[in-house]
Amino acid sequence: MRIGILGNGSMAEALGTHWVRAGHRVRIGGRAPDKAAELARRIGAEGAGTLADVAGFGDATLLAVPYGSALDVVRAAGTALEGRVLIDCTNPVGPGFLLTTDGGPSAAQRIAEASGARVVKAFNHCADSVWRLAPPAVPLCGDDEEALETVRTLVRDIGGEPLDAGGLERAGLLEATTAFLIGLWLSGQDPRAMLPVPPTAV
Repeated sequence: MRIGILGNGSMAEALGTHWVRAGHRVRIGGRAPDKAAELARRIGAEGAGTLADVAGFGDATLLAVPYGSALDVVRAAGTALEGRVLIDCTNPVGPGFLLTTDGGPSAAQRIAEASGARVVKAFNHCADSVWRLAPPAVPLCGDDEEALETVRTLVRDIGGEPLDAGGLERAGLLEATTAFLIGLWLSGQDPRAMLPVPPTAV
């Protein structure tokens, strides 16, 4: 599969490394061409390019930038993302971002509207350090079955298990859950304690 990655940070490196190892053709795009080229060399990707070049390269494209710049990045990619599978791993957390659980548009829905892409929300619920180790199950929210199947394949290729979590309108719930978990981690608590493993049946 051809995979374009928009961004050259930690998430781009963690997921891109897995996909290169799985035999996919990966290209890195960024607003800083030298950083994109350096990441491509480091993970063994086949090259780097502009946001528009890389957005139009892939069978799937990973949006791996902070949410604060996500809409600017997809707009900078121009029409290259229209109709393409776009994996949104952003989190609208921090000052100035309003998480919506009341029917308003999620971050993923805003990205879909701005890009014209077939967006699947995935990989946003864990930090890059998790993806570098033993990937967990990955909730997926999306409306396009073909796009979802593409992302399911990419989840399995990094050693994870895809969990179908509903349509894109449910992405806001996933984003809010992730924000809640991040808050617990940052306060020194372990959110895994909320979901204890049930005792083994005898």
